[in-house]
Amino acid sequence: MILTVILLLIGFVLLVKGSDVFVDGSSSVARLLGVPSVIVGLTIVSMGTSAPEAAVSITAGFSGSNEIAISNIVGSNSFNMLVVAGLSAAIAPFAVDKVVLKRDFPVCLGIMLVSALMCIDGTVSRLDGIIMLVIFTGYMSLLVYSAAKKREAAETDEKSISLIKSILFIIVGLAAVIAGGQLVVNSARKIALMLGMSETLVGLTIVAIGTSLPELVTSVIAARKGESGIAIGNVVGSSIFNLAFVMGLSSAANPIGVVPEALIDTFIMLGVNALGFVFCLTGKKFGRREGILLCCIYLVYTGYLILR
Repeated sequence: MILTVILLLIGFVLLVKGSDVFVDGSSSVARLLGVPSVIVGLTIVSMGTSAPEAAVSITAGFSGSNEIAISNIVGSNSFNMLVVAGLSAAIAPFAVDKVVLKRDFPVCLGIMLVSALMCIDGTVSRLDGIIMLVIFTGYMSLLVYSAAKKREAAETDEKSISLIKSILFIIVGLAAVIAGGQLVVNSARKIALMLGMSETLVGLTIVAIGTSLPELVTSVIAARKGESGIAIGNVVGSSIFNLAFVMGLSSAANPIGVVPEALIDTFIMLGVNALGFVFCLTGKKFGRREGILLCCIYLVYTGYLILR
């Protein structure tokens, strides 16, 4: 037990330091290439910080562990909005990019609605998975086109570290984030199972929280550094990546069975993200009050999962 706790603490240290380096490298690359930081947040940062979810759910999908596959994805996306966005705003309120409000957030909610409808019949089939992968490919193509179109208009006057050093920062930071996330997940899972928690509950809470820690630490640090584009882009991009790519690939490899409880959690995921979108529309930013409210909702949701 003592060794497990030590590994848990080491994992947290790797997450914090790795995310710090990762954000510096990502924001520097954005400035050097003339790409808006929100695009970097929606692509490089979101996919990088979602690597733990991808590893856990895709592996679970191939092995037939459906409960872990679906509960990790749904739990992570709810955590992203309620805690990652909520805590980031509570610590350092940030503005929301207009492009995110008009394009990316609606796309994210649309994908969540499609995924929820796919779960109603009790199975996410191979065809459903292929459809999600096609949607993901189309969305990524749109982002690449948008980045190329806006490249010349982006500001590049701000001092940045060299491109090679920036890429090195991204690689080293991401490696530390993933390693730290795995240490935290494995250690927390061991502690939870020792305490008698079920596999489904572990998937929706411990595993989902653990695999989302990279998003949490990266977005909080990005918000504190004034990189609001990376902060919100990471949250929205990670949710899109988790559903369209991770769930898509998992179900394409092996159809995922959906129990009634998981279907309820899927619609809860859609609801809390819709609430976050409303907050963005009304104030054009995430403020401290909205952030604290989202965090409180997550505590209530976690209590519901435990009692259920």
